[in-house]
Amino acid sequence: MFVRNDSKVFRFCRSKCHRNFKQKRNPRKVRWTKAYRKTHGKELAKDSVFDFEKRRNVPVKYDRELMFKTLKAMKKVEEIEANKKQRFKEKRLQIARIIQNKQARAEIKRDIHLVVSPLVKKSIELKERAKVEEKNTMDLEDL
Repeated sequence: MFVRNDSKVFRFCRSKCHRNFKQKRNPRKVRWTKAYRKTHGKELAKDSVFDFEKRRNVPVKYDRELMFKTLKAMKKVEEIEANKKQRFKEKRLQIARIIQNKQARAEIKRDIHLVVSPLVKKSIELKERAKVEEKNTMDLEDL
């Protein structure tokens, strides 16, 4: 824990975080931090579902129907959150697929001379067979 002169309290999850704080490192630039992941779009940062999960410190009189509705709403929120996370992951994977496809196309374009179509292969094989047969017939004629 660290208390600044203006009474701001900083709590750290581990000594690694505390050391980096003392070295005045910006957490948005350190790749392993949550702040970096959120600022660079690696994790969901702004989501309306997070508002539902905020802690409320207002005591409420027990009401069975209210409790039932609350539990039902919590399940619905979990579903919504899971769907958003899934869409977020799919979007990131889609970007990766686009990059892979571009790289593959560039590689094919660069090395197209190495690829031979099946029709060309067959014609080359036929020509080679014809040469071999010609050579064999010439050898037989010489004998």
